[in-house]
Amino acid sequence: MSDLRRLPVPDGLDGMRVDAGLSRLLGMSRTAVAGLAENGRVEVDGRAAGKSDRLIAGTWLEVALPEPDASTEIAAPPEVVAGLTVLHADDHVVVVDKPIGVAAHPSPGWTGPTVASGLAALGYRVSTSGSEERQGIVHRLDVGTTGVMVVATSEQAYTLLKRAFKERTVSKRYHAVAQGHPDPSSGTIDAPIDRHPKHDYRFAVVAGGKPSVTHYDTIEAFRAASLLDVRLETGRTHQIRVHLSALRHPCVGDLAYGADPVLAKRLQMDRQWLHARELGFDHPGDGRWVSYVSPYPADLARALALLRE
Repeated sequence: MSDLRRLPVPDGLDGMRVDAGLSRLLGMSRTAVAGLAENGRVEVDGRAAGKSDRLIAGTWLEVALPEPDASTEIAAPPEVVAGLTVLHADDHVVVVDKPIGVAAHPSPGWTGPTVASGLAALGYRVSTSGSEERQGIVHRLDVGTTGVMVVATSEQAYTLLKRAFKERTVSKRYHAVAQGHPDPSSGTIDAPIDRHPKHDYRFAVVAGGKPSVTHYDTIEAFRAASLLDVRLETGRTHQIRVHLSALRHPCVGDLAYGADPVLAKRLQMDRQWLHARELGFDHPGDGRWVSYVSPYPADLARALALLRE
């Protein structure tokens, strides 16, 4: 038995691959749609269509969806992610303010909330480019790092934004509270990063690692720490945390990279004081420069107030 769906191809999907276009129309993963096409369950105007065939606006798609087996577990709908705020949305991008405790996308060993699932729960359809679990995700923030992220909602946006991040034309500004007072107060850390030789879950400055460049400026100095404006040239995993630790001024609260637990407790910090403050890029729709700013979440603002006291 099968559930037969007959759908017109809208103008917006003209020229798109069958698997990508049907994924959008049906709300299914691109992988699942590709499997339907490979099994002869997709036709365009009465002719069998392959997953890589191109759609033509005005034609009709027929899809034979298999009836769910009674023993098949029905996947739970995506859940709304508490604190995930949409700063901007249009036909090409969704810009979000990511809260603490949320990953960018699903990954092995992570069972918590993700930006991808949160957007799905809010009804946003993202680009189907990329691997199934990373569709629409063009960059990431650590689970314990808050702030602004952009997600591609069109195939055009995914391609252009991935290229922009690779070519380093995206402006990425973070604010970090570092222990002590970096000397000089403004500078550049140019040190290669790779996995820690002894701890797989950590990274470190390692000879022969990937080139990594971080620029920083001191915004405000406190008795025990400094608020820094940090700009990234590269985008390595844990880059800011590793570089500040190598400078012997780790992010406050970042116990994995050598932060003082006593200071963290006094400031009521149970994660690193690191926030993706501003993100700027050429908009993939019309090329104009846009930028978005994320306010400090409550725990970071509280820690700053305590430092100022």
